[in-house]
Amino acid sequence: MTTKAYEGTYQGENAIWLQAGRYEAVVLPEIGANLIAFRDTEKEYKFLREPSLEEMDSFKERPIVHGIPVLFPPNRYQDGKFPWNGKVYEFPVNEPATGNHLHGFVHNIPWTVEKFGADESESHVTLALQVREGHSVYAYLPHSFTIRLTYTLNEFGLHQDIAVHNEGTDAMPCLLAYHTTINAPFAPNSQPSDYGFKMTIGNRWKLNERMLPTGEYQSLTADEEKMKVGGLSPFFASMDNHYTTAPQNGRNYMELTDSREGIKLVYDVGTSYKQWMIWNNGASEGFFCPEPQMNLVNAPNVDLPAGEIGLVSLEPGEVWGERARLYTIDLKK
Repeated sequence: MTTKAYEGTYQGENAIWLQAGRYEAVVLPEIGANLIAFRDTEKEYKFLREPSLEEMDSFKERPIVHGIPVLFPPNRYQDGKFPWNGKVYEFPVNEPATGNHLHGFVHNIPWTVEKFGADESESHVTLALQVREGHSVYAYLPHSFTIRLTYTLNEFGLHQDIAVHNEGTDAMPCLLAYHTTINAPFAPNSQPSDYGFKMTIGNRWKLNERMLPTGEYQSLTADEEKMKVGGLSPFFASMDNHYTTAPQNGRNYMELTDSREGIKLVYDVGTSYKQWMIWNNGASEGFFCPEPQMNLVNAPNVDLPAGEIGLVSLEPGEVWGERARLYTIDLKK
């Protein structure tokens, strides 16, 4: 199997390219370490939504709905307030429609490429974001820490390993998610109607008019119940929904099946992610976002047990980490 890892460009931006057999992937270090492409080059599948050359300016202004952006801390925080250990951190209100802060501080800034390479079986790249006093993130999250992200490509698909290391002297919040943007269709000859999906959802959180959880659940519709077993169109209704995760057979995942091609794309995210967000751009066909998330939206402002809502604290020296993977299953075999 041919494997490669090399520096290049993607739509004019500096990029690290990975190749392993029929798979290739591209990461953009200077735009939030966004894994902007994951492809099967033999079958011409593009699994992630990629920006065209004409879309690059708008993508760089809002690098959220392409590829796999890293959100830290993820999603919305009421009035930009983030209470933590007796203090209240102030985040900018960047979603005027709701009056909330949205999506954190690491998805649109440069990360450092620590290393990349390939051997006979795989290619890989490791990127890091080191936050210290004076860093742009430190202004909002005043802690010393490093986020380290490794992508590995091999015959089994794309593997994503992330770790957050508290290198400071006090406890820090560790809240993280991915705004993963999946193409449907991902095959060039398929239509959106050829696709059905499954997600390991549990309960649906009730959201108020500001898209913040009330702390209560709401009943699942009959279609949402079908999400647990599969076969439902990812565009069955407009979704900007928040759910607990409910792992099945020890795994937490989304599956997207192309019935025309006989291919299933599996997004196995690991059980550390206790919440799902799912957004499908108003049920507009073409792409949707199954977003694994550690914490409940607005978790520091919700009066529920920390363990229930994924409000994770890292003590000095501690490391949190998780692995996710994207791979395909050939249903015709």
